[in-house]
Amino acid sequence: MILPEHLHISDIPSPLPPSILLSEAARHRITANRNYLEKKLQGGGTYYGINTGFGSLCDVRVADDELAQLQENLVCSHACGMGDEVPQEIVRLMLLLKVQGLSQGYSGVRLELVERLVDFYNLSITPVVYEQGSLGASGDLAPLAHLSLALLGKGEVYFKGTKCKADEALRASGLKPMRLAAKEGLALLNGTQFMSAYAVWALRAANRLTAWAAGIAALSADAFDAKSEPFTEIIHKLRPHPGQARAATEMLEWLEGSALQQVPKKQVQDPYSFRCIPQVHGATLDVLRMATEVIETELRSVTDNPIVSEAEDHILSGGNFHGQPLALQLDFLAIALAELANISERRCYLLISGQRGLPPFLAPNAGLNSGFMIAQYTAASIVSQNKGLCMPASVDSIVSSNGQEDHVSMGANAATKLYRVLKNLQRVLAIEWICAAQALEFRRPSKTSPLLEQLWNRLRAKVPFMEQDRVLHDDLIAAEQMLDELLLPRP
Repeated sequence: MILPEHLHISDIPSPLPPSILLSEAARHRITANRNYLEKKLQGGGTYYGINTGFGSLCDVRVADDELAQLQENLVCSHACGMGDEVPQEIVRLMLLLKVQGLSQGYSGVRLELVERLVDFYNLSITPVVYEQGSLGASGDLAPLAHLSLALLGKGEVYFKGTKCKADEALRASGLKPMRLAAKEGLALLNGTQFMSAYAVWALRAANRLTAWAAGIAALSADAFDAKSEPFTEIIHKLRPHPGQARAATEMLEWLEGSALQQVPKKQVQDPYSFRCIPQVHGATLDVLRMATEVIETELRSVTDNPIVSEAEDHILSGGNFHGQPLALQLDFLAIALAELANISERRCYLLISGQRGLPPFLAPNAGLNSGFMIAQYTAASIVSQNKGLCMPASVDSIVSSNGQEDHVSMGANAATKLYRVLKNLQRVLAIEWICAAQALEFRRPSKTSPLLEQLWNRLRAKVPFMEQDRVLHDDLIAAEQMLDELLLPRP
């Protein structure tokens, strides 16, 4: 994959491409601005982070013969990450996005540094990075420091499926540790690539899970004997939010051809968790659309500081590393996606409630069997955890660096919380899928729509009907994994 000048999420295949290449235009930009920076340094000017200290030490001038050590010290001192390791898939995204950012040319780094990052990606040398440490403002400093340590032969990496010391992986790959030049440590650490990598992963997961949520909700609706009337087009023309209209259309497409929908309904209205699917699911779709626009813009952005531009004859300090645009969207996404889990759990509750001709807890012999009683407990526990995770990280700010960095976004915390919310959403949808499939069995011999019968059959390939109580954990895990692995039958 040759990295385009302006990267879009659709440009990044899933799974990630095995290798990446710099375009000739990118090579030219990187080289031109590096040559410009070196000429400026020879002229004796003082530039933040290039020949000065960092943060509140920005007024301390560093001698020319110490500039390489300055950059190495920066990387080592900022490698203060703690907590769980970042998933390797997201670290590889960080590498790709860091290469993309540096290839814009405005960071003033040497071409060989960017090429070494490309080598790491292509050789699958994946640095060990930790979740905690970034304030989401002066760049994702701590995570990016751990990403960069391996360039120096320090820290740990995953290589050929094994966790090892970085210098061992370099030797095995025929590479030597790099010596950083002026500006390069700062360029490696400044940037929003930690937040952005999580954001790209989250958008992919969100698009997949919102599609599954629609299909599973439709299966639940038919299993609960709910009406399709609330999905009628005219209702949504009168409140024309794009996501709402889309969600209503999807429900009708999923239910098309269902014999169960032809059975006269006794109820006048259904509970909100069925009747308001277009309004709730649709609002999430609208948030997803807005977040995608912001994250796409971030992928096309330069988030380094200072900015080096030969064309404009500028070395300028600014704040493009500040993660506020991402932080707000990541928080909003977490709230919106948690709502899909909330409404899904409510549908589970109704399916096991013993209403509409369904047995209590969907157990063929309730009393002797507890059926899906505790599966709903599990869903309730998960959505309760999500509510805590949805406290916005971006409303917090803690002063750092002796007041120089006096407002931060906490976007990195928003990113890692969103990751957990999405994992939790997938688990709740797995529970609803199992409950809906079990409930549908009690409507036989009537059939749901051809599409929903496919959805039911796919689950039944690994999770059979529960005649009597068994260890449900195994079924829940199987369904959760299928939401990752299976292609969803689409309307």
